[in-house]
Order: sequence, then structure tokens, then C-alpha cells
Amino acid sequence: MDKQRRRDIAQAYKERKVPMGIFSLRCEPTGEIWIGMSRNLDGAANSAMFGLRMGSHRNKAMQAAWTAHGAEAFTYVVVETLAEDLGPIGKDTWLKERDRHWRARLDARPIVG
Repeated sequence: MDKQRRRDIAQAYKERKVPMGIFSLRCEPTGEIWIGMSRNLDGAANSAMFGLRMGSHRNKAMQAAWTAHGAEAFTYVVVETLAEDLGPIGKDTWLKERDRHWRARLDARPIVG
């Protein structure tokens, strides 16, 4: 691969649209729901699942449910995605507001904690 092609691929990667928003993890046997927010929903899913699989997730209650019931008992859902037209400050505000909204609406706990 020549240098220009490599640069073009790197630039396209940097300019890609990364979905931001609110996501949930639910333990079906217990009905427990955890809500999280992220500027990178795909990365958040990978991070949460990796921590749970390794037995080292920061949320001890969620880790205990994962250990007791296994991966097949958990469901990952993107609850809401961010509109693209918000500025950086607007995105942070929106994420925090929607995180609070969904935790209250679903009687859920935060993923981190």
C-alpha cells in the first residue's frame, strides 16, 4: 500500500461519524437495568463487555449479576442516539440530561459506580 493510500484511509477513519448516545445493559433474570452514556457507543459496548468478561468491571453489582447469570442473560440496547447538529458543549449537556432521564424512566442504575 502506498503512502497516499495509507493517508487517505487514516483521514477517512478520523472523519467517520461515531454514534453517541445512551445505552443500557439489562440482566433478564433479575430485571436489573444499568444505563450509560457515551461519545462512542460502539466503544462503550466493547469496554463494558470486556470488563464483564474479564471479571473486572467497575460496577460491582453488575459484575456480580454477570458472574451469577452469565453473558447470555445480558442484553445491550442503544436507547437513544444523539442528533449530529449539537456543538461540543451541547453534546455533553444532552448526554447528561438524557442519562438522568433514562435512569429515572427505567428505574435504572448508572453503569459506572
